[in-house]
This record gives sequence, structure tokens and C-alpha cells, in this order.
Amino acid sequence: MGLYVIGDLHLSLSTNKPMDIFGDVWKGHTEKLKESFSQLKGDDTIILCGDTSWGISLDEALADFQFIDALPGEKIILKGNHDYWWETVSKMNAFFEKHDLKTLRILHNNAYFYGDYAICGTRGWFRDEETADMKHNQKVLNREVMRLETSLKAAGEKEILCFLHYPPMYYGYECQEVMQMLQKYHVKACYYGHLHGPSHKKAIEGPRMGINFSLIASDYLRFQLKKICE
Repeated sequence: MGLYVIGDLHLSLSTNKPMDIFGDVWKGHTEKLKESFSQLKGDDTIILCGDTSWGISLDEALADFQFIDALPGEKIILKGNHDYWWETVSKMNAFFEKHDLKTLRILHNNAYFYGDYAICGTRGWFRDEETADMKHNQKVLNREVMRLETSLKAAGEKEILCFLHYPPMYYGYECQEVMQMLQKYHVKACYYGHLHGPSHKKAIEGPRMGINFSLIASDYLRFQLKKICE
């Protein structure tokens, strides 16, 4: 039994969204993911940190969900900025049940438990005061911080592993609201995605402010799952 993480699968089995336009590393990435997942067993757990499917509705994303569901292990999915298929938790769970998708779970205003750890997280957002969208971005960020705190509170006394789609910090940027929340709840490890291609060089890896950060975007990991613990 093991706990793994990866983000930004960007699957498009029923949509015309080839990812290799973003670089050769994306060529055949669906098969690379399938091969990486093949190492797993049914009792393993994998956190998928957003941007899972390019489908713009649950129905359009169904082929991608079926692909993921057929892979070994239980999958816990959080929202990314490109997950346009995202609905309420009740609608998503009903859709999964209707289509006999048995290994998919949603991380949203809740926490899951794995041994001595609590699995917490949310999409996150960014803080940018220099654009015309400043007020909108701040409103979205405030909601995400509330969702993050709801998830962190649900951890109880367990040690927290936090999973986000947006990085709470990278070189030249820090989302103070998210970082303050991580520190308030004594988070020791944070995994995030979203950064691709040339943006990888901005990623912060390792300890910062008492938190160990890891970029787990799929192209950064070369589509190999990152193992967190047994």
C-alpha cells in the first residue's frame, strides 16, 4: 500500500486537445501515464492535483474518467483551473455512480485519511493586484482560502499533507493568504501543480518557511507518479 501524487494529466480522450503542441515531452503522454500507473496495486492511493480532463462537461470528460478509473488504485481528485467539467460534489458523485466509476473521490471542503496523515487541499488561486481583474481574483482567492481552511480543520490531530493546484509560492511570487493558512495549521508538506514548460524554473522545491514544497505537474515528473509514503 502506498500514497502517490501527480497533477495536470490534461487528458482529452474525447476532445481535440493534443498536448504535444506544448513540447515533445507531451508526445504519447496518455500511454506514459498508463505505464506509470501500472506499477500500482488496488490498495494504493493517488492524489490528482487538478487539470485532470479538458472536457467542458461531465459527459465530455467521461472517457477520461473511465481511463483513470480503469487504472490501479483509488484516486482523489481536486479542482484545477482548466477543469471546466467540475460541478457540485453531489452531482459529481452521482455521475460517478451512474457510470460505475468506483475509484474516484473528490477533495473539496473535506479531508481524507491515510494512516497517520490527513489529505487536505483545494484548487488555490493567485493574487495579482496589477490587473483589471484584481477585484475578481481577490474574491475567488478569498473563497479558496475558506475552502482550504475547511479542509485543514477536517484533519483534526492528524499530520497534514496539503495538495493544491496553484503554487502558493514560486520565485518572485507569494500568495500570502494561502501561506498564512498553511502555517496556521502547521502544514509540513505541500504538493502543487500548474507550472509547465519554461515555468518549471520558477518552482520552489524543498523547505521554505517550515514547509516542504514539491512541484508535481505531470510534465515536470515526466509522467511518473511521485511516491509520498507507504
